[in-house]
Amino acid sequence: MLLILGALLAGLGVGVFSGLIGVGGGVIAVPILVYAFGMEQKMAQGTSLMMLLGPTGAFAIMEYYRAGNVNLKVGLLMAVGVLIGAYFGGHWAQTMSNVVLRRTFAVILAALAIKMFLQK
Repeated sequence: MLLILGALLAGLGVGVFSGLIGVGGGVIAVPILVYAFGMEQKMAQGTSLMMLLGPTGAFAIMEYYRAGNVNLKVGLLMAVGVLIGAYFGGHWAQTMSNVVLRRTFAVILAALAIKMFLQK
């Protein structure tokens, strides 16, 4: 029961932050799955992708679209690239150790955070 409640609350938090700041929920979900649920990096990433498949974007995009904040042309074109990239990225991730994958994830997040923080 505690697992169910924890997962539901974590999912709620991920959904709120994804909709609020427009990040892919994996940025938030993967660390939660690793540290709060004790998952290995690959399991956390796979679980995050499964969780985010559709629901997060579908509901958030409705609100952004209603407000006129969606560029359909760019979004659809990028979606094609995302589909292809996700396939190859998922395959590549399976060839890496959990430690290397976790460190890669952390370095990318840190670099993006620093860049965003330093921008005016």
